[in-house]
Amino acid sequence: MPRYAFRIEYDGRPFKGWQRQAELPSVQGTVEAALARLEKDIPSIAAAGRTDTGVHALGQVAHADLQRAWEPFRLAEALNYHLKPAPVAITACAEVTEAFHARFEATWRSYTYRMISRRAPLVHEAGHAWGVRGKLDVAAMAEGAKHLIGKHDFTTFRATHCQANSPVKTMDKVEVEEIPLPAGTEIRFHLKARSFLHNQVRSIVGSLEHVGSGAWAPDDIARALAACDRAECGTVAPPQGLYMTGVGYPEDPFAHGWSEA
Repeated sequence: MPRYAFRIEYDGRPFKGWQRQAELPSVQGTVEAALARLEKDIPSIAAAGRTDTGVHALGQVAHADLQRAWEPFRLAEALNYHLKPAPVAITACAEVTEAFHARFEATWRSYTYRMISRRAPLVHEAGHAWGVRGKLDVAAMAEGAKHLIGKHDFTTFRATHCQANSPVKTMDKVEVEEIPLPAGTEIRFHLKARSFLHNQVRSIVGSLEHVGSGAWAPDDIARALAACDRAECGTVAPPQGLYMTGVGYPEDPFAHGWSEA
């Protein structure tokens, strides 16, 4: 059975997360239903990460074993046709070896969180960013984010029901970007690590918002981190601002397939 890798983009608003759930809409279930229109008895697909309810993706990666050989471009085109009208799209497709696994072979994952600072409610970006009233100190948030780089015990920034074996993770990047808008300012948080704990990104962003608003000093991020206590975490940012942006592998699985870019 040939194995295919897919890069998947989706709007998380209609879904109860990536993982298939009985009688609830999920991204995995939607993609598997589209695959079933092409071939019967498709095994369950595997993804690099399980995004939560309302979380979006620009660069989720998944793989599936099919019964027949497909030209990657034709497979992507067929899947995109059957995915309509769901807000899900295949943006890259390639045949890979049986050794490739979207989750276990991944060497890093990246996320971006979008926050928009302005007094007026969000209109076009509603459901795609966190609207925060009032001006935020971006430089202070960037200073606080530096405390999170490297290997740490992230218990403070971990959901209480997280199933990871260890709270210790190595953060390769936590950057804060400021983008002026016609009305307000967009602040983007870019994070990269081999893997993340459940709610880790949203917990970090919510705590950095406390720094930006002046409720915390930048060094309070270090204090909260060192406490290894979930009670020391700031507000958990809402899911609608979070995007899974990419997944890295020892070799690019789409180098010899079809890709939009």
